[in-house]
This record gives sequence, structure tokens and C-alpha cells, in this order.
Amino acid sequence: MTTLSASEIGLVTLDDLESAARGLEGVVVRTPLLAFDAISERIGVPTYVKPEMLQRGGAFKFRGAFTYLSRLSDEERLKGVIAPSSGNHAQAVALAAKLFGVPATVVMPTTVTPAKRQGAERLGARIVLAGTTTSDRFEKALELARTEGGTLVPPYDDPAIIAGQGTLGLEIAADAPHVGTVVVQVGGGGLSAGVATAIKLRAPSARVVAVEPAGAPKLTRARAAGHPVRLAKTKSIADGLMAVEVGKLPFAHHERYIDEVVTVDDSALVPAMRLLLDRMKLVTEPSGAITIAALMEGLVRPTDARPVVAVLSGGNIEWDGLQELLARA
Repeated sequence: MTTLSASEIGLVTLDDLESAARGLEGVVVRTPLLAFDAISERIGVPTYVKPEMLQRGGAFKFRGAFTYLSRLSDEERLKGVIAPSSGNHAQAVALAAKLFGVPATVVMPTTVTPAKRQGAERLGARIVLAGTTTSDRFEKALELARTEGGTLVPPYDDPAIIAGQGTLGLEIAADAPHVGTVVVQVGGGGLSAGVATAIKLRAPSARVVAVEPAGAPKLTRARAAGHPVRLAKTKSIADGLMAVEVGKLPFAHHERYIDEVVTVDDSALVPAMRLLLDRMKLVTEPSGAITIAALMEGLVRPTDARPVVAVLSGGNIEWDGLQELLARA
């Protein structure tokens, strides 16, 4: 029986990841790995966080957005770009478009947080509101692309997006070559697919665990079914992880490279945010803190003495919203 290579089945390869990394040199922030002693003490092995709230745009999404726009032709860029997003992808595309000098429209949910809407507006994007679900935003973005002629920038189901997000995983593997477990959040799947691919190709003995909200278990359901499954509804304070369905291309990467998926209740997210703020002085949004919540709840345990790295995907939360959430803790 012949085993097909990643490139033969359309998966992102190490060459794709390294090409994306070269394209991002001098553009993205190479976020550090920071030792998180409070978690190390709890789980018994050195634990580090990858703080992507320090990334341009306040989240990891800028890596994929800039990579995607960099591969468009001049003619495509001149027509403008359109991005469906709950917030972080919108800001990332707005920033990338600003750097390339092209117009950007972002389609956001009617429930978008003020911090995420204002962030995209500050970067010069036109805001269009559409429904509350991923499909609502995507359908509106497709309609605008048809009627206005702009290029749609997908939030996760695209090889350039996955490769761009995966550069984060290359950095983890370079900075922690003996990493034992990498914990990464999953929404639509672009980040988790890219990071898992990079880790398994650079540090193949490491375990990769994906974490999603209990109220939006799209990857858990997909793995049980053997294919992406559309959820009837999602509910979580982790608004960046509420995709109703994991992308087809990300899911193919998940099947090859992710070892385990766990779900976290909303009740664990605010204590994780509080611990990050108190002990690390890092402001995270609920989506960003979910990996730490999984470690605090014992849902992810080290299998040996090697280090654990938890991705903090972003910190786009406004002061009032942060105060309100922390008051619950």
C-alpha cells in the first residue's frame, strides 16, 4: 500500500511553512516563549506560553492575513479585499491591507465586541454587520465579493492562511526543540492546523492537543464523524472560537497531526484570564486563555518531563469587558 505525501493530498508542507516564514520576516512580531511558573508548579513540568496578544493586531491572525495578501496580484489587491470575521481576522486583514495600501471591508457579527470593531475601524476598514454565525458572515462576504469585485480573504480554510498561522509553530519548535506537549486553541481550524503541522514536521515526538469551548465542539464532533460537521448552534464567551464547523482543509491537517482534542467549560476561562493577568501581567481574551484553562482543569496533562507550551492566541478585549469578566472571578 502506497502512503501519499502531504503535498500529494494537498496538505501544507514544511516548504510552505518556511516560505511563509520568510515572507513574514521583518513584518510580524516574533513573539517569545515566556516561562509560566504558576502552571509549571501545578503540572510538574516546565510550562511556557506563546503570547500572541503581543502580535501586531493583538492576535495571531496577522500572520495568515499578511501571507494571503502577499500572494495576491497587484490587480487583485487594487480591487480591495473582503474578510468575514468575528473580530481578530478582521483586524488582521485591515492591518495587512493598510500595509499594502489597498481598501478592506470586514463583515462582522452584530454581536461583535467594541474592542474588535473599533480595532478594525482604527485600521481603516469599512465595517459591515451580518448575523451572528460564521455562515452569516461568510455568505455576506461572498455577496459583497460578487457585487463589488473584491477578493475574499478566508479566515481559516486556505493553504496560505494555514501556512501563515503555522509560522507560530515553527517558532515554538525553534525556541523549544525538546517540547513535549503543545496546547493550541481551535476555532475554524487554521491556527491549530498550522501549528500542529509545524510541530509534527519540526518536533515529531511532541504531542499536540487542540482545545475548544464545550459550547462549540466542532472539532470533537468532526473527529467522531470522520468529517466536518456543522453545529446547529454555538455558545461561549470565547467568541473567537465559535465557528459552527471546522474547515475542510484544516480538518485534513487535524486528522494527520493532532493527537487529542479536549473541550473546556466557560466557567474555567475567566480564572485562567485572571491567573495570566495576576501572575504574567498578560491580558488575554477568553479565546486566548482557553489553553491555560485546559491545563488548570487537568484536561491536558504532560506525558513525560519535557516542557509544555500553551498558545495564547490573542488579547483583543476592551477594558469594560475585561473588568466585567474578571469580576466573575
